Amino acid sequence: MSLSRIPAAKDKPLFTPGPLSTSMTVKQAMLRDLGSRDFEFIQTVRQVREKLLRLAGVSQAMGCEALLLQGSGTFGIEAVITCAVPKEAGKWLFVINGAYGERMAHIADIHGIAHVDLKYPENTLPDIAEIDDNLRGDPSITAVAVAHCETTTGIINPIQDIGDVVRKRGRTYFVDSMSAFGAVPFDFKACRIDFLVSSSNKCIEGVPGFSFIVCRTEALAACRGNARSLSLDLFDQWLGLESDEGQFRFTPPVQALLAFDRALDELEAEGGIEGRHRRYAANHRALMDGMAALGFEPLAGNGSRSYLTARFRPPAGCRPERDLTESLRQRGFLISPGPLVATMGRIYPATIESFLSALRDVLAASHAAA
Repeated sequence: MSLSRIPAAKDKPLFTPGPLSTSMTVKQAMLRDLGSRDFEFIQTVRQVREKLLRLAGVSQAMGCEALLLQGSGTFGIEAVITCAVPKEAGKWLFVINGAYGERMAHIADIHGIAHVDLKYPENTLPDIAEIDDNLRGDPSITAVAVAHCETTTGIINPIQDIGDVVRKRGRTYFVDSMSAFGAVPFDFKACRIDFLVSSSNKCIEGVPGFSFIVCRTEALAACRGNARSLSLDLFDQWLGLESDEGQFRFTPPVQALLAFDRALDELEAEGGIEGRHRRYAANHRALMDGMAALGFEPLAGNGSRSYLTARFRPPAGCRPERDLTESLRQRGFLISPGPLVATMGRIYPATIESFLSALRDVLAASHAAA
């Protein structure tokens, strides 16, 4: 299947970090009904799990599992935070340099789970030595969590360096790879990851509906009895998926899974993670060049910047943030407040140029009205 033969969608291009623009064929994959106990659906679930393991470069034979969990990516994150540490003696170390690190700490607070927060400015990489010092100095810490790509700024964190420290200190390691998995090359095993979470509507370019967890089987088995929630019990979800029936414990997002299975095939047709990386990186180069020419300055420095999202400081005299995003929306381009612009999804450098042209028009109109 050639990527060039996949028809483009006719919707407005989304420059938000999720949901993303999807192909027409991914949308079309949802135009059918299947029962949750239908043999075809159960087979789809099994092959999606196998494809996710292959995408991560691991397998069940290598001691890894892929789980699917109803709900957004945050559901998967909450499941790991509440299941991957013991009920009585669990304690997280959260490495935080943005809103999604803060969200993990908030989840722990809601469940009454002990945690230590290492906070850094949102345009700064974490200090590996400081993480090591905290683990060495506090034996009560049982697990460490970090966002792979901090979506709110586009900063990419050094997950392998952190993983080396976590493994050296014998703790559980959780990576929130929500906005990176599927488009950022990395070695799951070399990073020493125990749990990784992403979702159906990010770089794999499916639609919202479920999160997925790639994890070590040994770490997953250790979750037994730790769950603080019925619906977010990772161990029980695993048992259901691995049973002869291959069932979700509760109603599965059937159409989202059909779309995701198609999206995984389209990712492979594009050249896998490396191919998607190349397209997203080309999108990002076009965006950064164009934004710089318009006077926008990226928040994250070049050495820590991903090619997935970017947040900018507007030039002097730019119209208020809400007016800027609304003016772009009226021209058919959706971005997030910040302004935050994502270069993920079924968009191309030509799409970026169209967006930049619209932004030039907005700025020109703003200056003319001043």
